[in-house]
Amino acid sequence: MSVQFFRTQLRRLQGLAEEEPISLERREQELIGSLLQWGKHKRVRFEEIEFPAFRAAMAVPTACKGQGAVLYLHGGGYVCGDLNYAKGFGSVLCQETSVPVLCPAYRLAPEFPFPAALEDAVAAYRHLLERFSPEQLVFIGESAGGGLLLSLCIEAKRLGLPQPGGLICISPWTDLTASGVSYEENKDVDPSMTLSRLQRYAACYSDDLRNPLVSPLFADLTGLPESLIFVGGDEIMMSDSTLLYDALLQAGCQATLTVAPDLWHGYVLYNLKERRIDMDAIRDLIRRITA
Repeated sequence: MSVQFFRTQLRRLQGLAEEEPISLERREQELIGSLLQWGKHKRVRFEEIEFPAFRAAMAVPTACKGQGAVLYLHGGGYVCGDLNYAKGFGSVLCQETSVPVLCPAYRLAPEFPFPAALEDAVAAYRHLLERFSPEQLVFIGESAGGGLLLSLCIEAKRLGLPQPGGLICISPWTDLTASGVSYEENKDVDPSMTLSRLQRYAACYSDDLRNPLVSPLFADLTGLPESLIFVGGDEIMMSDSTLLYDALLQAGCQATLTVAPDLWHGYVLYNLKERRIDMDAIRDLIRRITA
């Protein structure tokens, strides 16, 4: 569908989200996952996986290409996103790339604050390392999932685990302190997110927002793999991506930043006809690394 259609719908929902309890936000995100999966069942099947602390599913294409896999970490402010939601965009990625995609439903705050999500991400990565070579693995995530995959890379260094072959960050939430200039500059144009909503999520997740494993923008990013970063030009969180890009380059990492003018948080997930080029870039990187 078109940019204008989604912008109108997001603006209508934005005010409602400010007042909703987390339980209702979780239900809405689950429905979004169901919509993203619609039409994919003939070309993607799921293998359910039970971890000690959480559930996951591996999206498997009918015909695999390459020898690697993808770890998809979903968004939702660390407070929303069940397995059904994770399977939603996971199925899209699987269909687009013909590569298996592991979709963990990591534990959520406030019931399970930091470091529960990171511990679950580590467990999911270890599971993939038992089956695939690290250089043929790609991490991808949107919003909180985009920040979480960076925290996973940082934690992997501490644990002595290898880095994956590549990273794809879609509107990553890298600075839970909201210190970037876009939080002020874009507050009146972003149709999808508000600072008060993010602050509510952050308070649920951690009481130490400058911890590099909570806000990876403040971490040592040396040694991280090749990265693609996508962000909407109207996002209040745009600085989380632009500052991340600068930090990666300063750390000697290879990174590419795409800022989509006039678009909103996590826009890549909406499969906008005007931005097909971004999904093509995601597909090409995943296929190259997993080949």
